[in-house]
Amino acid sequence: MEKRSLAAQWREGKGKEEARRLRNQGLIPAVVYGQRAETIPVTLNPQELAKVLHGGAGERTLINLTIEGLQDGPITKTVILKEKQVDSLKRNWLHVDLYTIAMDEEINVGIPVRIVGKAAGVTVQGGILEQVLREIEVKCLPSDIPSSIDVDVSALEIGDSIHVAEITLEKAKILADPGQTVVTVVPPKEEVVVAVEEVVEGEVAEEAAEEKEAAEEEKGKGEEDKG
Repeated sequence: MEKRSLAAQWREGKGKEEARRLRNQGLIPAVVYGQRAETIPVTLNPQELAKVLHGGAGERTLINLTIEGLQDGPITKTVILKEKQVDSLKRNWLHVDLYTIAMDEEINVGIPVRIVGKAAGVTVQGGILEQVLREIEVKCLPSDIPSSIDVDVSALEIGDSIHVAEITLEKAKILADPGQTVVTVVPPKEEVVVAVEEVVEGEVAEEAAEEKEAAEEEKGKGEEDKG
């Protein structure tokens, strides 16, 4: 898998107020961490991050991240997007976790399921295709991360299903329960209209991001005390 390059800036300030200040400046507070690596707080340009992800394999893109502003000079790490928090209303990024990886070590990663074909149970019998799993976790080398897991549903009739056990990948081990249903075709249902009250989640998401930032600050202080 091709790597994409991205620049990050080391940040000294931490906490909720600092994270809010950075967002007001159009930046994303983020952290870079790994199993055998120290946690490094950084800021990212959201436009540059979006460009890297959209030009690569989405959230599974391998990123050559150059961290600038460090006392000993810039460093470059291979990372992958581990977690993100997004404002559900404004759709802007609130916080990002980037995980340091080694190209010769296997990692666990979630791969999106892509439905291929049109089920006979839908086109001929009038059934409804229900996709139960939209992502399947696999373990593989970073260079072997598949862009998607394609599932052909052409032969499915009403009552038929495809389970995880029926999926095979050449260079990745599937970690999901073999008995889990991936997709199924069910009989048509009577239409039911349900009124759903809209819930505003933007402020809740931002508060969660700020609490995460504060927790990381406390974690960083603990690591410094141990050092």
